[in-house]
Amino acid sequence: MCSFGFARSMGFALLPLATCCIVANILLFFPSGAANYVQDGHISLFPWLFMGVGGGGIAVFLPAAVFLSMGKCAANCVTDSCAMCGSVLASLVGLAGSAYCFVVSVLALLKGPYCFTTMGWHYPFETTSGSYLFNRDNWNNCIQPANIVEWDVTLLSILAGLSALEFIILFLQLVNGVVNAVCRPCCYKQEYSLNA
Repeated sequence: MCSFGFARSMGFALLPLATCCIVANILLFFPSGAANYVQDGHISLFPWLFMGVGGGGIAVFLPAAVFLSMGKCAANCVTDSCAMCGSVLASLVGLAGSAYCFVVSVLALLKGPYCFTTMGWHYPFETTSGSYLFNRDNWNNCIQPANIVEWDVTLLSILAGLSALEFIILFLQLVNGVVNAVCRPCCYKQEYSLNA
């Protein structure tokens, strides 16, 4: 039963992380809180990939819901192993989502923001391979939206960090689920044969 308690605690830990991923992704559409850039189509490609909404958010809410309902599932399943197998499958979905969120966020950080410079709308840091992150003097190349580099770097770093945390939590539950699904029946058989 303690494995179910561990799964439930992992579910509770995932809820705020997934919510924050969704919020961070949505904020990427509104640089410095302005809505006109998304209306004019002057937003980077990456927020449209919905890495925080779909990957770090919805795909992580699914395993969180499964983990939180582990006790009910165990009551309806034939064995505890059956419930743990369900948590393993849910963990795999969440791992795929959090990995997607992390990879897209890192790629977006490396490419840099889409902004207006003296040469028009483009990705001015695209060829720097992410070195612009350590050279704040070049951030002024982006004229509009105001403070877009800080906005993007902050939100994308949050998305990368949160998705990495989600991945770790989901991996821990995956290991917990596999160990309990595979080892528990073996232990019970061994215990039964010793008692017999």
